[in-house]
This record gives sequence, C-alpha cells and structure tokens, in this order.
Amino acid sequence: MSRTIILAPIRKTIRVKAPIAYAFEVFTSGLTRWWPHDHGVGKRPIAKVLMEPRLGGRWLEISKDGTETPVATITHWEPPHRLVLLWQINAQWKPDLAMKSEVDVRFTADGPNATNVELVHHKFETMGAEAGASMRRDVDRGWPGLIARFAAEAERNIG
Repeated sequence: MSRTIILAPIRKTIRVKAPIAYAFEVFTSGLTRWWPHDHGVGKRPIAKVLMEPRLGGRWLEISKDGTETPVATITHWEPPHRLVLLWQINAQWKPDLAMKSEVDVRFTADGPNATNVELVHHKFETMGAEAGASMRRDVDRGWPGLIARFAAEAERNIG
C-alpha cells in the first residue's frame, strides 16, 4: 500500500504600506521592478521578468537576446485580492511544465493605505517526495527576501 506524503505549505506574510490595488499591481504588473534578475531559471542575462496580468497569463523571464522562459501560469485571477500561480519549476531550478506546486497570494486591505499580503507556496508533493522536500527548503529560505523586496518597491513608489 502506498501513502501520499503531504509536505507542509510555506506561509509568508508581510504588511505593505500601500493601498490594496497598488500592492496587487506592483506584485503582478510591476514584477520586473522587484524580482531580482539574478534569480532566474532561463537564459541569462535576464532583461526583464514579467507577469501577463490575466487568467491563463504567464510569469516569464525574458533574456537580453529575447528568449522567453515560462516560470508559472496564472490559474486564479481576482484583482486586487488574490492570485494563484501554477509554479512550473523543478527541484533543479529548471522550467518544467510537469511541475505543479502552487503559489497562492492573497491581498487584504488594512485600512485605506496598507495591505496585508499572505503568500502560501504549497503542493510540493506533486513533485515527488525528495524533489518536493528540496523545493520546499529552497523556497522557505527564498520567499522572505523576495516579498521584502516587493514590499519595499510598493512602498517606495506609491501610485
């Protein structure tokens, strides 16, 4: 009898001193402004990182020579409250459309000029036990710095 191993989700939260609609816009349409260009999975050097802001849209890295590398696909699009991405990166940090962990990002207004952002990266077990555990360890270390960069960008350039 085989058992399905469930790996605990990674949960990260941050309070952003920006209105909810602007925080959502910076996280999605403003991705190239806060995502570090040395954190890529595609061809380098990276010119920009962007998200196609719509259901079915892609998170893409675009190298300086124009090569596009898909990172994720948007499976839930509810501006300015929620975004869910099908993360299509394997444990070796290479694009892999068979990978199906998820990044669920929720934005909740905390008054007119602040937003609580909760990021949950989960479903690592879809990658297999060993690969999923490896990815989970990596993103647990990586997401805190990344969402801090997002918050700093949103607070620096309030629309």
